[in-house]
Amino acid sequence: MNCHGARRCMLGVGCWMLDVPDRVDFMADPSLRSQPAVKKSGIVVPHRARWRQRLAAAAIYLGIRALAATIRFRLDDRSGFFTGAPREQIIFALWHNRLALSPVMYRRFVLKFAPERRLAGMVSASRDGGLLAQILEHFGIEPVRGSSSRRGPQALIEMTTLAERGYDLAITPDGPRGPRYVVQEGVVSTAQLTGLPVVLAAYHLNWKICAKSWDGFQIPLPFARCEITVGTILRVPREASEDWPGKSKSARASRCRLERENFLAPSPRSQRNPRKRI
Repeated sequence: MNCHGARRCMLGVGCWMLDVPDRVDFMADPSLRSQPAVKKSGIVVPHRARWRQRLAAAAIYLGIRALAATIRFRLDDRSGFFTGAPREQIIFALWHNRLALSPVMYRRFVLKFAPERRLAGMVSASRDGGLLAQILEHFGIEPVRGSSSRRGPQALIEMTTLAERGYDLAITPDGPRGPRYVVQEGVVSTAQLTGLPVVLAAYHLNWKICAKSWDGFQIPLPFARCEITVGTILRVPREASEDWPGKSKSARASRCRLERENFLAPSPRSQRNPRKRI
């Protein structure tokens, strides 16, 4: 199945999945107020960042840049992509709890050698996703709003379009709600539709704070040591099952491989300092 045919298939499935009532009573159900808006056409509209979120995003961006200047990075590249500029477009798979330094990693190890390259990242369509989208825009990353539970088919079409325009792609395999380190279908479906290789990138911090969230989000502390591991290349065959991309046997095997190759065992040096939790 070629890329254009896959996009038409996804658009048809997406229109069916997004067949929702024209009117939703947000006052009757307060839990719906944080959900993305829905137009009468049935298209899910992502939440836009409010002015407070835009200010917070600018502050977080400056904070990450200042923090990264104090961190010592070391790269273990098992893919062979980063001996200079990567030779082809890539889908970066990044665990949800290790997003804090991911824009810095792309600048340091990709844009440094190929400033013309561009990156697009999938971000939740929720209100919290609006904040993250603003932060990514400060780093020059194109946010694509959607997830497995909201606006998924539309986001997959947009990611495929950006891949055709030459963008690298970034996806959190276990986002946006987990379970932690369990690969969902989005990254494999994107690899099937685009034909791009997937590499899993993870890092260990010897000094950090771990939030008490579902993913144990890692917040680096100043002067930490960041040991980055980039896995071997994973190529997903561009076959699709009859019902949905990402559900074929090869797709399930690819998800299992990503879960095995997660580099989560801490190195001896990173065990010297205990984790701090908030």
